[in-house]
Amino acid sequence: MPSSATFLRARRTVFSIVLAGYVLSFFHRTAPAAIAGELQRAFDIPAAVLGTLAATYFYVYTLLQIPVGVLADTAGPRRLLAGGSLVAGIGSLAFALAPSWEVAAVGRTLVGVGVSVAFIAILKVSATWFEARRFATLNGITMFAGNLGAVVAGAPLAWVVTQASWRTVFVALAALSFAIAAATWWRVRDRPEMLGFAPLAPSPVPGAKLDWRAALVSVLANRATWPGFAVNVGVGGCFLAFAGLWAVPWLEHAYGYPRVVAAQHTSLLLLGVAFGAVAIGVVSDRLGNRRGVMRVCTFAFALSWLPWLLHAAWPLPATLAWFFLMGLLIPGFTLSWAIAKEVNRPEHSGIATSVANTGIFLGTGILQPLVGLAIDRGREAGELASAWSLGITILAGSAAIGALASLAVRERAR
Repeated sequence: MPSSATFLRARRTVFSIVLAGYVLSFFHRTAPAAIAGELQRAFDIPAAVLGTLAATYFYVYTLLQIPVGVLADTAGPRRLLAGGSLVAGIGSLAFALAPSWEVAAVGRTLVGVGVSVAFIAILKVSATWFEARRFATLNGITMFAGNLGAVVAGAPLAWVVTQASWRTVFVALAALSFAIAAATWWRVRDRPEMLGFAPLAPSPVPGAKLDWRAALVSVLANRATWPGFAVNVGVGGCFLAFAGLWAVPWLEHAYGYPRVVAAQHTSLLLLGVAFGAVAIGVVSDRLGNRRGVMRVCTFAFALSWLPWLLHAAWPLPATLAWFFLMGLLIPGFTLSWAIAKEVNRPEHSGIATSVANTGIFLGTGILQPLVGLAIDRGREAGELASAWSLGITILAGSAAIGALASLAVRERAR
């Protein structure tokens, strides 16, 4: 029987490789915000088309989340992440070398296909390689690392593209994706038993195959699955639409900040999300309470939009501090994954978390082009300031809807 030290070493290796894939996916989510101006100039496109270009990632992410959850429960996270990383690498190359926005959209779509597997893969690894009582804490650690990737896609990326082409950055990302694919196939295994360790989660019956159709029906028919999905549409969609595209140009127009300073705000927002995710996960696990923590955080986040709705004329230090505070509150929605896992059968954890996760990308895919459309119409009417106010109102309204949805969340007694 392998030693405890050997098991811990193997578990760290598996988790670290899968986590690297997730960090890369988060970089891809938010990178367009830092290079929005370069993309518009390179492809000569209006704001609505830019929103659509950025949102293609989220459209495909939305469509694939449930199939990815099925594959996580049937094919396993190893095959899922290795294949996904290869596709993401090809998409990154296509995006980097694109001569037109249509080709760039194809590349962005392939990136979305590739990295759509990363989060469900790491949730499945967390469910099979770690004790159940640590699930929300691991989600927090995952979000912390992912948001550090997003921080790098903010102000640091905005600075890098002043020194080198954004195309060079995406060629490097392609190489990194291929490296993660190779490492996943070499070192990652779906369950501890595959390396000779004792199981930590219920093991499949030898020779038995999961009936994914029945599992999917079971998860979809469970009414406790859906409130978390709605929270993710509102709060998660608002977060990624804002941090992933519109925060930087809004700050440039509303406050007159240069792009690097505006990107510093999104970096602080994402840094707040990183620390908030760990804190919220640990507090939730310690209290044995998911929905209470979720409700407090989501309502506080909805209220945090009030200064922007009221056009607060704050100095730079105050806006930076408030963005960090907003970030600390955002991760309340991340408890939806633990709730979805706990209100469904353990062997359906991949499907359950993927259903809940779909809401985030559905919300983002709707909000990013919707805000872009509002801006374009305001520009055509010569009322750009009012258009940006409408865009912020749309995002704040989405956060409020997500907070209200948290009132319907139920959780299994722990």
